[in-house]
Amino acid sequence: MKQRIITAVAAAAVFLPIVIFGGWPFIAMVYLIASIALYEALKMRKLKLFSVSGIISLLLLWIFMIPEQYQGIFDSLSYAKSELFLLGVLLFLTYTVITKNRFTFEDVAFSILSVLYVGLGFFFFIETREASLTYVFYSLFMIWATDSGAYFIGRAFGKNKLWPEISPNKTTEGFFGGVLSALIVAVLFSVFADMEVSAILLIAATAFLSVFGQIGDLVESAMKRHYNVKDSGNILPGHGGMLDRFDSLLFVWPLIHLFHLL
Repeated sequence: MKQRIITAVAAAAVFLPIVIFGGWPFIAMVYLIASIALYEALKMRKLKLFSVSGIISLLLLWIFMIPEQYQGIFDSLSYAKSELFLLGVLLFLTYTVITKNRFTFEDVAFSILSVLYVGLGFFFFIETREASLTYVFYSLFMIWATDSGAYFIGRAFGKNKLWPEISPNKTTEGFFGGVLSALIVAVLFSVFADMEVSAILLIAATAFLSVFGQIGDLVESAMKRHYNVKDSGNILPGHGGMLDRFDSLLFVWPLIHLFHLL
């Protein structure tokens, strides 16, 4: 527990000031975190980041994550982001032939899905920061409250397993405790912060976001269980890897935009 607290404080001391500052330092930090998360995802399937297929994955991730404000880059190249992404898919498929199926069709599918899984969430992290710092802090506090509420209420009152085949320690009581904790955060933000939606809409959306945040956690748990991995990485002592820390937020940040909260 002491190691977890030290790591959390140290990480927050680096992470939060850069988030607040924004701009290129923030984008560079998100690109770095996303690159590490992609490395962790590929490693689960024993695919190397520093390989031909890994470099293609990394380049696709970086292209996919280019913020809307810099879309002019594609105009100057006379290509759309989707066209460059499709080119990457063709390179993947070509590589299966070059390697004589040592890099398989299944590896192509996993690599592409990993890019989308990681890239979608972190792209919308950048877009959320560009639109509103308030919503970045809302998303962070909402997920932290969900995780903490699920943990403490689950430990105190949990009797019914939520999804033992995927995550044996999670309970139904903890699940609803997490949602309740997130709703408290929504009420506080609606009262004290300058949110762009009504309190009723924010509270309703928060319930869905908290649920999907916990689903995001379960998705990564299912992935780790399938590949027989305990943690996605060990870059954060006591916390695991980047995917372990951002799995819930990878679902929440895109949904903030899909729910038109901004």
